[in-house]
Amino acid sequence: MKLPLLQVRDFCVRFGDTEVVHSLTFNVEQGEKVALVGESGSGKSVTALSLMRLVEGAQLSGRCLWTAAEDEAAEDEVPQTWDLVKLKPRELRALRGHDVAYVFQEPMTALNPLFTVGDQVCEVLEIKRGLPKREAWYEATRLLGDTGIDHPALRMTAYPHQLSGGQRQRVMIAMALAAQARLLVADEPTTALDVSLRAQILDLLNTLQQRHGMAILLITHDLATVRRFADRVLVMEKGHLVESGDTVQVLNQPQHAYTQRLLRSQPERDVLPAKANADIRLHAKALRVSYPVKRGGVLGWFLKGRFDAVKQADFVLRAGQTLGVIGESGSGKSTLALAALGLLPSQGSLTVDGASWSGKAHKDLPLRAKVQVVFQDPFSSLSPRMTVEEIVTEGLALHEPELDSLGRLRRLLITLASVGLTESEFPNLLRRYPHEFSGGQRQRLAIARALMVNPEVLVLDEPTSALDVSTQQQVLKLLQKLQKERGLSYLLITHDVAVVRAMAHQVMVLRGGEVLESGTWEQLSQQPNHAYTHLLLSAGLAD
Repeated sequence: MKLPLLQVRDFCVRFGDTEVVHSLTFNVEQGEKVALVGESGSGKSVTALSLMRLVEGAQLSGRCLWTAAEDEAAEDEVPQTWDLVKLKPRELRALRGHDVAYVFQEPMTALNPLFTVGDQVCEVLEIKRGLPKREAWYEATRLLGDTGIDHPALRMTAYPHQLSGGQRQRVMIAMALAAQARLLVADEPTTALDVSLRAQILDLLNTLQQRHGMAILLITHDLATVRRFADRVLVMEKGHLVESGDTVQVLNQPQHAYTQRLLRSQPERDVLPAKANADIRLHAKALRVSYPVKRGGVLGWFLKGRFDAVKQADFVLRAGQTLGVIGESGSGKSTLALAALGLLPSQGSLTVDGASWSGKAHKDLPLRAKVQVVFQDPFSSLSPRMTVEEIVTEGLALHEPELDSLGRLRRLLITLASVGLTESEFPNLLRRYPHEFSGGQRQRLAIARALMVNPEVLVLDEPTSALDVSTQQQVLKLLQKLQKERGLSYLLITHDVAVVRAMAHQVMVLRGGEVLESGTWEQLSQQPNHAYTHLLLSAGLAD
């Protein structure tokens, strides 16, 4: 008799007096790919982690029945099941990593920075499968190769920081495969990756799932990923399971209003037409950014090599317009952003309102007020020890020290209101700390901080990639509104083609530090000249 691999019945998760997951009931069949979908705060990650009791302080009720492997039961017998909620810690440890493995969103925080990736994969093989060190090393090398990492024997001796984001995610998948898990829980495994890497990781998971016959529980807010990957989808809202069923049926004919809203939460283009004669805010000509590197051999003792992260880039950013810079990880996008902010030395010409960065703090101070930045992850870019008032007004002390306390307070309240944060909606707003806000609200705080000194240019470094689809749409609408009201210019660094489509007047495609082509969004989207641009846009628009 064949039972589902996992049977969840009336499963609840509570913290103190607050219940965050309510009477959840669903199955995961053996060899099935199930997606658990919802916005931030819907309870999907808490649910996935609580299945193996990995959330500290969580009080669980209901049942989570785990089915034994087929070879552990006779042919006509009902396979044995264990209730994960009631298992002792020692019994759970035997299942963790062996029967159920996890792949997390950000492998850089999940991998130990002090050990090589080979040591970390071998550790799983030695503990969970009892392999001796030498055999574990060979098996780990084979697993890295199976996940598509080039030169796996060489990568075994690398540390996590020496690998790209896609390679680190492959290492996490290799660790899951090392224990021969029957259920792989993938918690937002592609959110931090660019479109082509996202497609590669999904294809890899699909291939490995078919080869090893394991089930996959995919936690995500990306409905395009669900459509491409999952057999079945479960939709969560505020801890409740509101809809479930076959992926094609749920996504094409959603019954619940929340699912319908998620499907409508796609970035919409709402920008003013570009003015050809608008003032030039940012201008680069033959821009090059280089890093010194060690050279091999005897010459390396005397001469340093050079790595060009950005090569001969030309671009113009005018008032009230957005220049979208797209490319894969390692293409030079973020290096270009740092150079535009005057945080990296560069060669060639780079001017802000006709003035160049000098590299001297006092001399560059007026330019820093004109060019501000909004980073990808607002939680890490906002100090957890500072209040909203301290965070948002910090720049005024440097750029406008003559402003009195009443003037600072007035500017602060006006700026916060302009990004949709008011005392009426958030009582005691100015005294709150970043952890008291959601991801989208924290990004609004980051935007307010940048706006406080009345900049002309905002460098937006992946401003929405850490946000779910509906929150992303809200932040993009806010940025569109601010651009219209203030005439702001945006240098938009992103790997998300949908965001470029919604925001950009001009687009520049980077690969390996080189500008492959540039032009208006309409030109590049309709008739890309380079095959790489076509591939990048196809992958992004297919999502």
